Amino acid sequence: MKLYDITIPIRAGMPVYKNDEARQPKLTFTKKAETDGVTSSTLELDLHTGTHLDAPLHMLAGGSSIDEVSLASLMTACRVISLTSLEGEITPETLIPFDLKRGDFVLFKTKNSFSETFDQEFVYLGQAAATYLAELGVKGVGTDGLGIERGQAGHPSHKVLFEAGCMVLEGLMLKYIEPGEYKLIALPLKIVGAEASPVRAVLVEERCVSE
Repeated sequence: MKLYDITIPIRAGMPVYKNDEARQPKLTFTKKAETDGVTSSTLELDLHTGTHLDAPLHMLAGGSSIDEVSLASLMTACRVISLTSLEGEITPETLIPFDLKRGDFVLFKTKNSFSETFDQEFVYLGQAAATYLAELGVKGVGTDGLGIERGQAGHPSHKVLFEAGCMVLEGLMLKYIEPGEYKLIALPLKIVGAEASPVRAVLVEERCVSE
């Protein structure tokens, strides 16, 4: 068994969505062991920072919040597929050759994983592809972009997936991950009423990775 940490480190100056300075995390030490005998700190954090899970409430009025998501759906078999040569939009035609099936949790490895800064032209999941995945009945979708969609009025990709009961995991770090089958563990904090949460995401390689 081998573990792979696919979580973006939370730190000052990290890539954040649209390079919005207000989204930068702020770690403040209120006490330090050298002077106070104990170290204590506070963290100011946008819930969509780095590697995070969106709950339906993020886009759907009356949608379930992050404390209501199914943990079983986030400790699950998953499949990493490589789209590293793709520019722009993921479409149904992009996905059809991979023969995805009902119940799959699919993670997209794209050029996003190789950028150390926020790329305004990041690869995203188009509405048509989101509809394709929703109708197929996938369990979840994960992306190495800080958002799953880009420049789509009304955020249709999110909404289509949420309405189908599909998990949306964003900000994965897949640069060193080979395509294949793994077990995914990506548990959010239990923040009552929140629309998202950072997660510590890991892949467990339990058998030989497919080519």
